[in-house]
Amino acid sequence: MRILAIITGEYGQRHVDNIRGSGPPDWQVEVWQAPTVLPPVLDYPEDYLPESLPAVDLLLAFGEHKGVAELIPEVAKMTGARAAIAPVDREEWLPRGLARQLRGWLADQGVVCVTPKPLCSLTETGYNTRRHRIEYDDPFIAEFARHFGRPELHITVDPNTRAITGVEVKRDAVCGCARFVAQGLVGVSADEAEEKAGLLHHHYPCLAGMGKDPDFNDTLMHVSGNILKDGVGEQVKAYKAVRYITPGKRSDDLVD
Repeated sequence: MRILAIITGEYGQRHVDNIRGSGPPDWQVEVWQAPTVLPPVLDYPEDYLPESLPAVDLLLAFGEHKGVAELIPEVAKMTGARAAIAPVDREEWLPRGLARQLRGWLADQGVVCVTPKPLCSLTETGYNTRRHRIEYDDPFIAEFARHFGRPELHITVDPNTRAITGVEVKRDAVCGCARFVAQGLVGVSADEAEEKAGLLHHHYPCLAGMGKDPDFNDTLMHVSGNILKDGVGEQVKAYKAVRYITPGKRSDDLVD
């Protein structure tokens, strides 16, 4: 698969580094550094594009200001891309109205566009936006999402000690956070796995925004962390200690 990543700064570069380092060896990942300063309104987007760009199948829009989104339709025309992923990890980089417009602009060109909010909600069939799940059907986005998107871990737990003995990363977050968390979970008790996953996620750190997002009434960093923690919790729940409270017993009389 041929991929062009559009970046403007460190956020996008970190994504690209992880995709190149952990993705399939037959993927061809090219990068275009978009302008870091753009006017509020782009009357002529083509004025801000290079003379040429490589032919690709999939666009990854990792710009760090909203003007980059307005360049994507022209980039799609230049590259012949059939699909695009434009994540919303910060509302100010891709506001909801512009995300909706972008999907429409590209649909008019026959290009499938997804705008996962946050990026680590993306799977092979759908993604989150405004607390809702949107389904899509595109082979290029699905191929990307098989490897990067909503973290998917396969956790092995010793049934006797209830400690995690191994973690296989089935799908990493695009930023590499899931792989980092997986390494830190080995040896951790099933009882503590979710909390540990949350701490590791926070320490990576997550690249999603820390401002309160109006769609979730929470920060997208917390939304991202909860996606990962929920996945870990589901994997270890069968091994967690269950405590029962017997009426009339003191708290120190609780039994496992």
